[in-house]
Amino acid sequence: MAVNYAYHTVTTEPLQALMIAEQLRDSSAGQIEAAGGILFGVWRSQIGRPRDELTVMTAWPNDDDAAATSARMFESIDGVVGCETERLLPTLKPETTTPPRKQGIYAFRWFDVPGANWIEFLDLCAAAWPGWEAAYESKIIGLWCHEPSDRDSIRSLLLSRRPSLAMWERTKKPESEEEIEVRAKMGRRYDLCTWTSVYTTTLVSTAESGNSDNWP
Repeated sequence: MAVNYAYHTVTTEPLQALMIAEQLRDSSAGQIEAAGGILFGVWRSQIGRPRDELTVMTAWPNDDDAAATSARMFESIDGVVGCETERLLPTLKPETTTPPRKQGIYAFRWFDVPGANWIEFLDLCAAAWPGWEAAYESKIIGLWCHEPSDRDSIRSLLLSRRPSLAMWERTKKPESEEEIEVRAKMGRRYDLCTWTSVYTTTLVSTAESGNSDNWP
């Protein structure tokens, strides 16, 4: 069955993000499931996004109106100022809608890729990911894209998890021939895009969240 994903940027009143994140995890997940969807994840901002903002992803059967269902749920929560929603389609990953559960540093990276470079971009991702995951104890969660309305440019979203910010720095300094090869593929991938931006988060929608009482 085809699945759509929705990427939600949820803005909250000052200092209400954690409370609302926990409400999304504990209450809204059941409401989304009852409506036929899945709460894929709730993340709190760490580096690169406002403090009073949450990143939320939901997954739905192939229904153009389904993503709006979760957006309306979020907007009805006390303390939510607004919710912006983007529809995304999975590419190489994820292969299932099983939500991520392991804690760590989750990086959301957006790319704008010219349509002529898109296939090479995907091939480089597929080639680099296994070595990257093995070398750095990290995980590629998924790569999604907007449904192309203009093949001249495709916007995509890569979600990855690292065990720590120290490992983030470690990935920038290859130490073996295998890591140098992986880094070269990653570097070529960046060369193919016209714009990219990244921010990091911590996962709230899991029992492993641990220190969720403290801001990173």
